[in-house]
Amino acid sequence: GALPWRLRHRRVGALLVRLSRYVRSSLPRYRMPEKSIPKEAAYQIINDELMLDGNPRLNLASFVTTWMEPECDKLIMASINKNYVHMDEYPVTTELQNRCVNMIAHLFHAPLGESETAVGVGTVGSSEAIMLAGLAFKKRWQNRRKAEGKPFDKPNIVTGANVQVCWEKFARYFEVELRR
Repeated sequence: GALPWRLRHRRVGALLVRLSRYVRSSLPRYRMPEKSIPKEAAYQIINDELMLDGNPRLNLASFVTTWMEPECDKLIMASINKNYVHMDEYPVTTELQNRCVNMIAHLFHAPLGESETAVGVGTVGSSEAIMLAGLAFKKRWQNRRKAEGKPFDKPNIVTGANVQVCWEKFARYFEVELRR
């Protein structure tokens, strides 16, 4: 249960006294410090800096999730130490991913036969998904052009002016002309 106010106040006070030693002298920003600091101090310093970021629940201008059910948070924390791409070590995670890919394929009416399964991958976020989709588009276009005996060295992609900014990054990183 909750600690009595005085005891809780003493614990917080003791932690602040311990942390204040490390806050007085600044830590290097781009190198490991010469001496270690307690894990509580490292946590507090990093957590305090992260508080300066925007609050995802208030961010309605991008593609982040503004709220998520607590059960999703629990599943993420239960899986966070798994190496997501090590499919032999984590076959259940791989199977769950494949089931989700198929559910999404059916939601978008992918042309699959009754016994066919969709091909796809799970990603950590929309930027990674865009990069993978863009590479698939580029490779498919290049293979088609090669088979037709046509040049395949100058791919382009046509987008609206309101396209997600990651498509610009994709075009730059993977040498695809972006046409708005």
